[in-house]
This record gives sequence, structure tokens and C-alpha cells, in this order.
Amino acid sequence: MIPPVVKPLALGIASDEIATDFRTAVRHGLSWGITRYEIRCLTSGRIPDVNLTEWEDVIAAVREYGLKITALSPGILKHSPARYDDLEREVRDVLPRTIDCAEQCGAQLIIVFGVQRRTPESPGDHGRVVEILRRAAETAASAGMRLAIENEPGFYCDTGAATRRIIDEVGSPGLGANWDPCNAFGTDELPYPDGYAAVKSVILNVHAKDTARGSLIQCVPIGEGAIDWAGQIRALVTDGIVSHVTIETHCLPLVEQSEKNVRTLRALIAQASI
Repeated sequence: MIPPVVKPLALGIASDEIATDFRTAVRHGLSWGITRYEIRCLTSGRIPDVNLTEWEDVIAAVREYGLKITALSPGILKHSPARYDDLEREVRDVLPRTIDCAEQCGAQLIIVFGVQRRTPESPGDHGRVVEILRRAAETAASAGMRLAIENEPGFYCDTGAATRRIIDEVGSPGLGANWDPCNAFGTDELPYPDGYAAVKSVILNVHAKDTARGSLIQCVPIGEGAIDWAGQIRALVTDGIVSHVTIETHCLPLVEQSEKNVRTLRALIAQASI
């Protein structure tokens, strides 16, 4: 029996982890062999609140260079339930405008967050979190899009296990996980293998960065911090649940460290693919 052909795990990058000017980011990225880009922030602001002329040039660059926009990240659903009106406004206004941008650039995934946990929690907070995420997922699904919750410290979706529970409670095929092992570091869960095992079956996208202290306190180049990226990459290659990993450098200088992360991850992917 001939074994199936397995496509190698590709690399992408959040464009503003190189430069907020999209063409500058792409110029560097293409020189490293990167053709997949997640878009969060441009020079004029964060998606979708960007200058129209700048956005039109992004679309032109995507077509000119044959790029794939893997996801848009508008940074929504970061408020606590105490600011429920703001959460509702984002679902009602910001998400539909992000979907419009996604349709224009060919992206099919939008990254959101899992609502900040307030202390102390009030009765009904958890239910309202599930309800707002369900409405967001339904809005995306009606447009043929999917949402991926990025786990973040201090949020209802902080660990892999917590993210999986929320996604299961929402119960929408339009909602999955944007797994970020580094963002789960410092919780009571070991990001890999424990967090990954909990969330694996609902992962739609993966972010890659590393840290020496806290999840976001002291980010360092991939492979120099606390995250078991060799193990995580090996599992992603073996499991085949995503086609690419998106680099989120988060340490300066961005261009040099992003290029270093590309080299490191390519080496880890090659080792895992043997």
C-alpha cells in the first residue's frame, strides 16, 4: 500500500511582526520564502479600522505577489462582561466590517479573544461569555467564515482546557481555537503536551512565539524560552491538523528576530518530518 503524501508544515507570519507597512513586511517575508500572512495592524491602525487607500494597496500587493492571507485579527472580545455593551458593539459592528475585509483579501478565518475574566466574577458572567461568542460565531458562519479564539492569560479562554470547554459550550461549527502555547504559559496547565491535547481537536490556527518569563512578560526568540517548541512542532507535523504555523515574534528587533524564528521553525519542522 502506498502511504499518503503528507504536505510539509508551512510557515506564515503576522505582517506587523515585521513592519506595519504591509509592502515592507512582504518584501522581507518573501526574501525568507514566506507567502502566508496574518493581518492585525497596518500603519493606519488595526483591522478593520484602517485607511481605505492603505487597505486597497494591501489587496493590490496580495494579488501582485500571489499571497495567502491566512487570518485577520481585529483584536475584539477582549473586554470583561462588565463592559458587555462594548462586546455587543464589536459583534454588531466591528466583526461584520472585518468580515468584509476578509472577503476582499480572500481570508476565511478571523481571530477573536475569549473575553477577559473580571475579579470577582458576577453571577451570569460565564453564560454571557458563551452567549456573546455564540452570536459572534453565528455572524461569521452566516458569511462563510470561521472564528478562532486566541487563548490569552486572564481570559475565560486562557488554557487549552478552558478554551476547549468554552468552544464546546458554544457548540457552533463556526468557532474553533487559535492555539498559542506561549499565551498558556504560567497557568496551571503545561502548554505542551497537556494544553495541546485538550484543545487539539478544535484547533484552526496556531501562533508561535516563546517566552523566558510569564506568557508575555519577556518574549524571546523561539527555542530560547520555556515553550517546548520541538515537541509542539513534532505533534503538529504528526497530527496534520493545520497546514501552517503563524509566527508572532514579540521581541525586538522585529526583522532580525522574525528571520531567526523562521530559520528555527524550519529546522524544527525538518527534524520532525524525518
